[in-house]
Amino acid sequence: MNRSAKWVLTAIVVALMGYMIYASMARVRHECEVCLEFNGTRRCAKGAGATVEEAKRGAQTAACGVLASGMDESIRCQNTPPVSTTCPT
Repeated sequence: MNRSAKWVLTAIVVALMGYMIYASMARVRHECEVCLEFNGTRRCAKGAGATVEEAKRGAQTAACGVLASGMDESIRCQNTPPVSTTCPT
């Protein structure tokens, strides 16, 4: 492969990576913090997403990841109403 072909290939790869990063960041429009109380323990976590609901769900999933152990507890934790929800965007 000659030198100019390497530069063209490198430029294409860099452009593709830049587009992928931009496209994934463009979807994050909302951020939320959700606080849960589960099994007597309180935990707050942040989440981000394209919609407020997606951001809330991500935050609740993050909080439940610490609070719950096992599939049954994870499902119950996901179905627990949050103590507080803050979405400043």
